[in-house]
Amino acid sequence: MKAIIATGYGPPDVLRLQEVEKPVPKDQEVLVKIHATAVNSGDWRIRSLEVPPGFGIFVRLAFGFSRPRQPILGVVLAGKVEAVGKDVTKFRAGDEVFAMDGNKMGCHAEYKTMPEDGVIVLKPGNLNFEEAAAITFGGMTAINYLRERAGIKRGDKVLVNGASGAVGIAAVQVAKYFGAQVTGVCSTANVGFVQSFGADKVVDYTREDFTGKGETYDIIMDNVGNAPYSRVKNALREGGRLLAVVSGLPEMARIPWVALTSSKKVIAGPADERPEDLRFLAELAEAGQFRPAISRRYPLEQMAEAHRYVDTGHKQGNVVVTLED
Repeated sequence: MKAIIATGYGPPDVLRLQEVEKPVPKDQEVLVKIHATAVNSGDWRIRSLEVPPGFGIFVRLAFGFSRPRQPILGVVLAGKVEAVGKDVTKFRAGDEVFAMDGNKMGCHAEYKTMPEDGVIVLKPGNLNFEEAAAITFGGMTAINYLRERAGIKRGDKVLVNGASGAVGIAAVQVAKYFGAQVTGVCSTANVGFVQSFGADKVVDYTREDFTGKGETYDIIMDNVGNAPYSRVKNALREGGRLLAVVSGLPEMARIPWVALTSSKKVIAGPADERPEDLRFLAELAEAGQFRPAISRRYPLEQMAEAHRYVDTGHKQGNVVVTLED
């Protein structure tokens, strides 16, 4: 099968299209023929080793010192089940599914095996494969942080920093679903884009600093890494939560001190990957309450170009990679 191999850490040029062995499903696994995948911030960080301060050595320990131990990157997929292991009961050949496998990656290829109890569910019928691949990474992160970790509720005031990216535009939609009043922070070029996905207010960071407006919020979700607690603490209400989706080790080390010295809370760390969250995301999409945001599409053969675009740091929503049927 065709797959994109990361031959080392570095610029997009380290990515190569190669022929590799097609995987065979084990007894409790399904084999998915991938129709669409995406390039997300996780893929970019692992490929480039541009990670938050303090995490470089941990990334090398987890993923490989000189090059990625798993050379096929990619954490999301959408496609059709081609074959199932003899003990599989939840899926059958022909099922249209979408999935996330952040721990093992391997989605930038024509085929991938997934455990039937993994983060894999039936694709929403009203989304095509590209759209399903586009909603997965951002949607899962937003649901886990806002619903599970922050306990978002109706009437909360929520600010999403970095509202135009994959996670940010998902967070705007998830927060609106739960009845929050949402403010998005983005650049001038993305103001209309963020508004079109339901933000009640948008702050253009090139013109004003949201921390200096005198507004306070129940939840601030930082998807960029430039809104540490020291900067936003006065913009958090008593009992407010800072969701530090992008956070370095020094900032994470301050979390216990914040909890001891104030009523406010900093929540950080990788989002949990749970099938129930993906199933919930599918339900929202099926009901038309969560929409995909796709800025560009590339064929598998142009994976390096897709990474170059993500490297700019100015993508809107998601970058989707398509595979021939």
